[in-house]
Amino acid sequence: MEIRPAREDEIEALTQLFIRARNAIDYLPQVPDEAAAPIAARIREHEEVWVAEEEGRLLGFLGIERSTNLDAPVLEKLYVEPAEQNRGIGSALLGKAKELRPDVLYLWVFQKNPARRLYERNGFVLVTLTDGADNMEREPDALYVWHPA
Repeated sequence: MEIRPAREDEIEALTQLFIRARNAIDYLPQVPDEAAAPIAARIREHEEVWVAEEEGRLLGFLGIERSTNLDAPVLEKLYVEPAEQNRGIGSALLGKAKELRPDVLYLWVFQKNPARRLYERNGFVLVTLTDGADNMEREPDALYVWHPA
């Protein structure tokens, strides 16, 4: 598996991967097809994107927000193809994110998301829990931070 910067011509495929992965989460509303264009535009405009690729197949990706209201970078997206999960792809992508932002890195995750265990195993520490009032899904979420040891 190779982790490399995303190419411009891959953004549409990554957007579809994002939609498949999000739609596999049973406690969230489905992402409609018409949301693909705005999602792709946001990825292009606001995120530094890296992909996990194996034999020409995109397995997952990470997106680090270019500008945030926090004083540190935010891991905005970390998604793995549902059929490829539990193969270490998420951990490899997290390792790349920490390499790219070696001083500090934040991420938000829904409280119900089992990926919280992945983040905690990879050194992220819980900062705060919210009731979800400030996110689009109105789903309780959690803010995590990673600092190097």
